[in-house]
Amino acid sequence: MTTATIGEVLNRLRDEFDDITISKIRFLEAEGLISPDRTESGYRKFTDADVERLRYVLRAQRDRYLPLKVIRDELDRIDAGLPPTTDHDEVPAGLVSQGSVGDERQPSLLESPDQHVSLTDTQLLETTGLTPPALAELRDHGLLHDERHDAHAVAVARIAAKLLETGLEPRHLRMYRQFADREAALVEQRVGPALRQRNPDSRREAERTAERLVALGSELHRTLLASAIQEVLHP
Repeated sequence: MTTATIGEVLNRLRDEFDDITISKIRFLEAEGLISPDRTESGYRKFTDADVERLRYVLRAQRDRYLPLKVIRDELDRIDAGLPPTTDHDEVPAGLVSQGSVGDERQPSLLESPDQHVSLTDTQLLETTGLTPPALAELRDHGLLHDERHDAHAVAVARIAAKLLETGLEPRHLRMYRQFADREAALVEQRVGPALRQRNPDSRREAERTAERLVALGSELHRTLLASAIQEVLHP
């Protein structure tokens, strides 16, 4: 995945937006409308999706004269997979795809859930296609909790809905919750001592280790599962 600096983003957008400045980009970030990642040195790095999100904000300001609060509400709906309040053609494809299973941007392991995403049960059902009984059962089995749902909960609900479409039942998904809890406990055992230190370098190293453990664990799980399924399909 290629990334761009804030200066490179400025050059990419300047032909379309004459008044764009680095200060304006920083302001929109401070307002929570864009959230580029940072390097260890603190420099912003923008993905193509970040640039498209920024372009959407700037067009909404220029062409539709929308205040930032309204633009933020539209982006929150798009991030949560809800239909935008604008015409669909006005939304960049990179943003729309975030609402589709398989293409959506999953919350990063070390990234806190987007605080702007907070769906009610009704909105979650509308977004994911879950039925009220399925939602209740997913709660009973520990996959979902609160009556307002953050970005992680939306992703869980959307994937669960797809699994239920295959004929599985909510009780079958409980094992995924158990696997996740056990793996989290193992990661905590490995990096917990470093996380409790006040040294920022130790905490950063612990976070990198946790990310690597989960990535390798996921790869190992997928490989073992593929091997086991081959034995099922070709005994």
